[in-house]
Amino acid sequence: MSGHSKWNNIKRKKEKTDGAKAKVFTKIGRELAVAVKEGGGPDPNTNSKLKDCIAKAKANNVPNDNIERIIKKAAGDGDDTKYENITYEGYGPNGIAVIVETLTDNRNRTAGDVRHYFDKFGGNLGTSGCVSFMFAQKGLIVIEREGLEEDKVMEDSLEAGASDFQADEDVFEIYTEPEDFSGVRDDLEQKGYEFVSAEVEMVPNTYTTLTDEESVTKMQRLLDALEDNDDVQNVWHNWDNPDMDD
Repeated sequence: MSGHSKWNNIKRKKEKTDGAKAKVFTKIGRELAVAVKEGGGPDPNTNSKLKDCIAKAKANNVPNDNIERIIKKAAGDGDDTKYENITYEGYGPNGIAVIVETLTDNRNRTAGDVRHYFDKFGGNLGTSGCVSFMFAQKGLIVIEREGLEEDKVMEDSLEAGASDFQADEDVFEIYTEPEDFSGVRDDLEQKGYEFVSAEVEMVPNTYTTLTDEESVTKMQRLLDALEDNDDVQNVWHNWDNPDMDD
């Protein structure tokens, strides 16, 4: 059960409009630029952070031309925007745990926006550490199941160093320790696997279900508002939404 919420969140994102895709491209572009500046230059062979970002960009169908252009620009002197990573933690309706990871060039603007969303949709922003203990950092690689043999994928994954393997009706979910993620992903990529998603994530230890319609609506609107904000890179939560199984 632990993975199905994650996969359905991905499925929902895949079905989003072209406008939403452009927003995803913008966010990943920001991550790529930061990886070049802070991770050690424009060569993914010597910059593991950049290598991970490129893999994420490809899994999200960002064109190679875009990736190369962003890396080139970040490596030059033309872009002196300074971004900082700030993580916010809080509660959605009925105590749903929410972690919001941002990359911002204006922390006051971002903090104000994030607080506003929580207040508006029945939640509240908490202090650092208030919900992160409910999550574990894990690498998660998602592969579409169609045309693949479960035993073979599991064998390849565990051989590559994965810590856990789960089969859903649509996908295979391969979990790794954070420090093993890049190696497992590279190994599976070399074996010819393509990924729906591949990144280090905050995976909830337990999930919470919302039963009343008003809370469900507010939680969905909170997530939509956060994902729509250009400064927000990732939103992790422990909401188990059975409606996403359709």
